[in-house]
Amino acid sequence: MTLSESTNEFKLENCPADCVQSVKFGLNNSQYLLSASWDSTLRLYDIYNNKMRTKFSHASPILDCAFQDQYHAWSGGFDQVVKIFELNCGTETQLQGHTAPIRCIEYAPEVNAMITGGWDSCIKMWDPRAPCVSGSFAQPDKVYTLAVCGETLVVGTAGRRVLVWDLRNMSYVQQRRESSLKYQTRCIRCFPNKQGYVLSSIEGRVAVEYFDPSAEVQKKKYAFKCHRNKDQNYGIEVVYPVNAISFHNAYNTFATGGSDGFVNIWDGFNKKRLCQLHKYPTSISSLAFSPDGNYLAIASSFLYETFDVKDIPPDSIFIRRVTDQETKPK
Repeated sequence: MTLSESTNEFKLENCPADCVQSVKFGLNNSQYLLSASWDSTLRLYDIYNNKMRTKFSHASPILDCAFQDQYHAWSGGFDQVVKIFELNCGTETQLQGHTAPIRCIEYAPEVNAMITGGWDSCIKMWDPRAPCVSGSFAQPDKVYTLAVCGETLVVGTAGRRVLVWDLRNMSYVQQRRESSLKYQTRCIRCFPNKQGYVLSSIEGRVAVEYFDPSAEVQKKKYAFKCHRNKDQNYGIEVVYPVNAISFHNAYNTFATGGSDGFVNIWDGFNKKRLCQLHKYPTSISSLAFSPDGNYLAIASSFLYETFDVKDIPPDSIFIRRVTDQETKPK
């Protein structure tokens, strides 16, 4: 089904056969979407025509991917190597990556570098023109998530640590922080206006943080509960990890996806939930707004957080055409 036939949402055809770990759009193209998954494939989709354009493989599960430009995609995962795929002609280049699984990959356009973060407690910067490592930077623990915000790099590691780096001068850490949430960090994403970042954790909470260290600005930071519900039978609150965050480029609003199968859209500055989308078949594993803000890619994959599920739903990627009513601050 193409977009014109559906109401406002459809499922991509040729979805991966195992957990979809990451979905990503490019910087300024809303037609093409990458997916990295545990079936060891990187897939390129044309969402306008609901078509898988091409598929590449690693030797083991892929944990993240990113567009460098519209012709090149980078990926990494459990095989510890970085692969660059030439999307038009189908060729690949393999680079010696990390000494443990590669968890995160992002492109930093301001400095024209690819950034990878691994479970070897290391961040690497890559020069895509060479392509080669231009720098390797030790982190205090395993890298779980990272986000690029102009010339700023925010890294979330194990042990609830958050490090803020300046990509123009990686000789020292600009800020060392501790997550204001009590439990393991799942995802960090930066506000498009570059004022701060949003951090999520396994305990169904999200923190809104600001870069400016002044006391006045730090007073504005806050955290809130989400992706929780009351168990009707026992009257207890069930808490779900918040696995994914994605920002709407134009409105500075953001979507969160949880293991409850829900996607919520928030206005972080006014501390308001704008909407909750319908329940998806299983946990939300990744989210990506398109650069033009018209689409939200939603990956729904069972994450083995409970073991009493009889029929595991198939891994799916949904494309939703979002409206201003859902995404624009009121």
